[in-house]
Amino acid sequence: MTSPLATLLDEQQTIGSLIGLMQQEQQFLVSADSDGLDQITPQKSALVQQAAALASRRHLALGSVGFAASETGMADWLLEAGAEARAQWTDLLNRTRAAKELNRVNGMLINKQLTMTQVALNAMRTPTGSTDAGFYGANGQATAGGPSRRYVVG
Repeated sequence: MTSPLATLLDEQQTIGSLIGLMQQEQQFLVSADSDGLDQITPQKSALVQQAAALASRRHLALGSVGFAASETGMADWLLEAGAEARAQWTDLLNRTRAAKELNRVNGMLINKQLTMTQVALNAMRTPTGSTDAGFYGANGQATAGGPSRRYVVG
């Protein structure tokens, strides 16, 4: 069975890769590059799944050396594991916090993009209960009326 320390190193690498992808994601969000986002989204999902699998593997490793297969067992193991293991764990926690913060900021950027898109869509629709024709109807087709450019001759 793998040592809990070995899984920590793997987790650090995975979270580090995830942070790199999330930084790329942030740049794609800022520049509204949907093609770039489409390319990294599957990679990001795979890294998140890998991180979860590594955490499970770490829990199994803890169980195999006589500790609870949980974060409580991790805390107990760290008391006996020595300074290197504690430093590796602290590094992993710091990376995880950085990833969480990037995820929070990226979520805000996504919400901003969604809001801007919704505002643009609403501007092109006929307002409910209004006699004014918008540019596009609820079915996505251009409305016949549209903005009027008739001149009054008289």
